[in-house]
Amino acid sequence: MAEDQSGPKPVETFETSLDELEQVVRELEGGDLPLERSLELFERGMALSDSCRKQLEAAETRVEMLIRKEGKLTSEPFRPEKS
Repeated sequence: MAEDQSGPKPVETFETSLDELEQVVRELEGGDLPLERSLELFERGMALSDSCRKQLEAAETRVEMLIRKEGKLTSEPFRPEKS
């Protein structure tokens, strides 16, 4: 599977990246892969993981900026309730 390395790749959506990362993990967990394919999948998985992390950090920053307290914009970290 040769990819064109000539230009920057378009930024994938968080959901697309996460779906692909899940596929990569399933394939790696399935085992029975040649070493070179395992390395390719691992590298792709790391890139996808980094992309998802950056997108989550950006979303968290946006949430923090939108939280208002007493009519003033204040920054508070987003803390989801644990279920």
